[in-house]
Amino acid sequence: MSLVSAADPRPTRKRVPLYEEVAARLRQKIYDYELPPGEWIDEPALAEELGISRTPLRESLKLLAAEGLVQIDAGRGSRVTRLSLEDLNQLFPVMAMLEGRCAYEAVRRIDDAGVARLERLHESMEAAAGAGDLAEYYRCNYLIHETVQDCAGNPWLIRVTHDLHRILKMHRGRQLLTPGRMAQSLAEHRELMDCVRRRDAEGAERTMNRHLLSQGKALAAYVAAGGMLNVPAPLPSSGGI
Repeated sequence: MSLVSAADPRPTRKRVPLYEEVAARLRQKIYDYELPPGEWIDEPALAEELGISRTPLRESLKLLAAEGLVQIDAGRGSRVTRLSLEDLNQLFPVMAMLEGRCAYEAVRRIDDAGVARLERLHESMEAAAGAGDLAEYYRCNYLIHETVQDCAGNPWLIRVTHDLHRILKMHRGRQLLTPGRMAQSLAEHRELMDCVRRRDAEGAERTMNRHLLSQGKALAAYVAAGGMLNVPAPLPSSGGI
C-alpha cells in the first residue's frame, strides 16, 4: 500500500472557489446570449437552476461586474451589460493601445517555444480562412491574441487587457461578417507573424495597434450595413466571405 506522506513534494491542486466556478458558467451564458444584454438577472431562478445559494451567486456577479460584463444597481439587482456602437468605438482604440503594448513586450521576451506556439495557431487560422470557416477563423484569432497577451509576461497589462477582451467577446467576431474583413485580418496577422519571427517588437506593436483599429472600423461598417449588436450572431462554419 502506498500513502502520500506530509513530506510529499508533489503540489496539491488548489480548489477553485465556488463563486469563481459560478462566474465562469455565467460568463459563458452571457457569451451564448442565454443571459441577454440589458436584461435584469433573475437571481432566485438562476440560483435554483445552478443548485447554489444566493451568496456565491452574488459574489460571482460582483466579479463579473468588476470585469464589465454585468452592472449592479443597488436596490434593483444585476443586469447584463448592453454595449452600444459608441461604447465599442471608445473601446477599440483603448484595446489597440493595450494589445499593441502586449505585442511589443511579447516579442521582446518570446522564446522559440512561444514562436512555435504562435506559428501553429497561425497555420490553423490560415487553413480556416482557406476553407471559409469564419467560426474556426475567429477561434484561432482569439487564441492568438490571448497567447500574445500571455507571452507579454506583464501581469498588470495582462489583467487589464484580459478584462477588456472579455467585454469585446460579447460581440465575438461579427466584424468578420463585413465583406473582405477576413482577408484583411489575415493579411494583418501575416504581418504580425513576420514581426514575431524577426523579433521586431516595435513593428509588432504598430501592426497590432493597426489591427485592432481595423477591427473597430469593420464592426462599425457591419452596423452601418444593418448588422445588429446585442443579439446572437453565429459565424458560419463554411462558405466564403
